[in-house]
Amino acid sequence: MTLDKFRPYVSRFLDPFVRGFDRVGMTPNGVSVVAFGMAILAAVAFALGGLEDPIWYAVAAILVFLNGWLDIVDGALAREQEVASAGGDLLDHVLDRYADIVVIAGLAAGIEDYLLGFAAVTGVVMTSYLGTQAQAVGLDRVYGGLVGRADRLAIIGLAGFLAYPLADASLAGVSLVGWLLVFLAVVGHLTALQRFYYSWIALE
Repeated sequence: MTLDKFRPYVSRFLDPFVRGFDRVGMTPNGVSVVAFGMAILAAVAFALGGLEDPIWYAVAAILVFLNGWLDIVDGALAREQEVASAGGDLLDHVLDRYADIVVIAGLAAGIEDYLLGFAAVTGVVMTSYLGTQAQAVGLDRVYGGLVGRADRLAIIGLAGFLAYPLADASLAGVSLVGWLLVFLAVVGHLTALQRFYYSWIALE
């Protein structure tokens, strides 16, 4: 299960955004920074959704989807402007990791469960680390596994929309956001192990 494999099929939908950013002089790195800004705002909204008003969960969901969409646009813009570079790739991946961390921190802050947030964020970071570490040891970059970044953002965004009307609901005493963090923790570490296993076998 990974939505990353569908990236080639969304290219035609990217064209208007790519042309728009190019027309106003936006660089791919600039788009990456804006995407990270969306993640920071999403984190704040998730925290406010749990601590203040559940309507903020819906706002956070929109911001998460914007982060994911802009994360696709920056690469397409780099190709359009013919400025794709190792430096741009590095910046994109660093900002993606920080975006993952701040969004999960916002989720955890909203329900004030930082231990669960720690378990979730380590699973997410290890998934991404194993994907690029494979490349560092001479293999292709690994995007597969149970849940990739595109899947994760889609699930977080959907959970954000559902958390608004279901803010007071719970299962076994755990809220929807709490179960989302459990899911991210368990599936994140399982995906990391999948990627490790794939890389280990490929190196033998």
